[in-house]
Amino acid sequence: MSTRTFSRTEIDRLIAEHYRAEVAVDIPAIVANFTEDVRHEILGQGALYGRQAAGERYERIFEGHVIDRFVPLRRLYGDDFAVDDALVEGRAIGRFAGMEGCGRPVRYRLLHIFEFRDGLIAGETAWLDVAAVQQQLA
Repeated sequence: MSTRTFSRTEIDRLIAEHYRAEVAVDIPAIVANFTEDVRHEILGQGALYGRQAAGERYERIFEGHVIDRFVPLRRLYGDDFAVDDALVEGRAIGRFAGMEGCGRPVRYRLLHIFEFRDGLIAGETAWLDVAAVQQQLA
């Protein structure tokens, strides 16, 4: 039987800080909550390793997309991980999900698996509803 290494409060705090930094487009704050060897994966784009690689990926993400807010839908907790299901409300300001955004609003579901170690996020795997984004931008 395993013991919980992170409380729900600790997990909620880390995820909230992560989402606040994304809304603020604050890449240094985003990567500050990552372990040095963080695994960052977006389904369909592959996994990257390390704070620098994750930060560079976020720079590219924010060139095409701005997040206005995360609307929590459901969160499931494990000993050192959480599965987070949220609705994202934002704007496609450039090329996003393979389409030109032209500043249009987008809403889509985003599922994350966050893994934690040493008080930080050690892994972030994300699945976003690309089809919903493409329908809105078509």
